[in-house]
Amino acid sequence: MAIESHVLTVTEVIEETSDAKSVAFEVPDELQETFAYTPGQFLTVAIPSDRTGLAARCYSLSSSPHSGRHQITVKRTADGYASNWICDNVKVGDTLRLLPPSGIFTPKDINADLLLWGGGSGVTPVISIARTALEKGSGKVVLFYANRDQESVIFAGELRDLVAEHPERFTVVHWLESVQGLPSPEGIKLFASYFSTYTSFCCGPPPFMKAVATALKELEVPRERRHQEKFVSLGGNPFGNVEELVAFEEKLAEADDPTEADDVAPTRTPTFAGPVSLEVELDGKHYAFDDWDGSQVLLEYLESKGVDAPFSCREGNCSSCACIVLEGELEMQHNDVLDAEDLADGIRLTCQALPLTELLKISYNG
Repeated sequence: MAIESHVLTVTEVIEETSDAKSVAFEVPDELQETFAYTPGQFLTVAIPSDRTGLAARCYSLSSSPHSGRHQITVKRTADGYASNWICDNVKVGDTLRLLPPSGIFTPKDINADLLLWGGGSGVTPVISIARTALEKGSGKVVLFYANRDQESVIFAGELRDLVAEHPERFTVVHWLESVQGLPSPEGIKLFASYFSTYTSFCCGPPPFMKAVATALKELEVPRERRHQEKFVSLGGNPFGNVEELVAFEEKLAEADDPTEADDVAPTRTPTFAGPVSLEVELDGKHYAFDDWDGSQVLLEYLESKGVDAPFSCREGNCSSCACIVLEGELEMQHNDVLDAEDLADGIRLTCQALPLTELLKISYNG
């Protein structure tokens, strides 16, 4: 089962820097609810590919929900097929196939004091949070923004404008590798120590995020006030059988290895023998089932019961489907995004989760 995707028209392409562009989409009235989002969420984009039919990539929304705008920002990476394709090819009037907004890298309280960390293009979800908090919230917002050099700073002009508009609430600290070298773990910790009561959101290169996470842990910032966004390339096709891929899928069906075109999940022996009693909290609703036999991952089982559970990639590559285990235990077949601390906190990816106990209670409400 795939999420329903939609074709949207590109209304604007903005050259933010020499290697980064923002792309805005027109969302028709009938899709406004479908594409409603919270700051920090992302869109999954179908990028055409001669080799695989499409490449599915997640790009954070850099716009803010209250603006009525749907804008992603994409920075070229050296070997990034999708990012280079977008920067080289997309123009106003083009159409792209997208999945609705998803992701959990978003503040629960927009009025909280926020400490934002952006490394390079990692500023994309962070500026969405900053824009929203400054316009709709009441707390202070501090942004630590690391880049290679001055020319690499995405949204430089807008950040200056936001500081001018909110001088008492918004502080931006730029760190340029060309001037100051790479930010040291000690320097990051010292900076964070001045804002240890703030809620942190961090996105950027892995070494940068690791240094921030380490500093915050050493400062004993509680887990509920430490958030990181992690993206990896999606290996599967979350778009399902869209019209543009019919010819490609027929070609796969005729391939020498027919398993490449097999959309049916292989049968498996359940890890836990016997029916599982399952309780679920989702969007203020409570569900209870008692016939999960473990032959399906949790997400698929919930879908079979008519539960509108969140998901995006189905590959364990993003955190859209994450839940918290309140009682019992789940094992995951694959995980590219949750770290040891996430796992210790009971966070699991339902698209990869299988039961290990006869009683399970989970919550999507955090």
